[in-house]
Amino acid sequence: MGCIKDDQSDYEKAIEYHEKALEMWAKTLPSNHPYFAVCFNNIGLVYKNMRHYSEALEFLEGGLAMSQQTLAPNDPDFATSYNNIGEVYRDMGEYFKALLSYEKALDIWQKNLPPNHPDLAISYNNIAGVYIYMVEYSKALSFYDKALEIKQKALPPNHPSLCISYGNIAGAYDNMGEYSKALSYLERALDINQRSLLPNHPIIETIQLAIEFVKKKL
Repeated sequence: MGCIKDDQSDYEKAIEYHEKALEMWAKTLPSNHPYFAVCFNNIGLVYKNMRHYSEALEFLEGGLAMSQQTLAPNDPDFATSYNNIGEVYRDMGEYFKALLSYEKALDIWQKNLPPNHPDLAISYNNIAGVYIYMVEYSKALSFYDKALEIKQKALPPNHPSLCISYGNIAGAYDNMGEYSKALSYLERALDINQRSLLPNHPIIETIQLAIEFVKKKL
């Protein structure tokens, strides 16, 4: 119920349900039971959605500490926890701390997942996004490229997720002043969307406007 209320953006109710779950488990389970870490993580994500970042970190890091008492050091659950903490730091503008958390998540996923797993692409994208905020565009580009490589191997050639990667890479090249390369990736994104969406779809219009904007810089 707490997760459903979170999805409905009814955050106060979501926290209420999660806290009821904590209260009930406290009466029946040992204090190091994994359910407590899950519940702390859920509450932390609700506070993140509310933009109450200090409370979000308190619960997310508390859940991580609980998991560290019972799980193996490279358990995949830790990657999820570090990724969530990284998102909070990113939203707070604490980009160095966000990067450290995202890198810990990536390290664990790399030890647990096959090299072309979609979660690795998500992790590479998260790290790239932080580098964009840090105005380190060449580093961002290298991680966007890694994410794209995974998607190209794992997804059909017209998958919408490829458009997102093309757009991200185009943005990095645009920020680097390499407008011809930016234009090339925008045109790839436009081609996929034109084949998979209705002609008047807003995404197509947005990409077309971006293409015209970049062309003016050439």
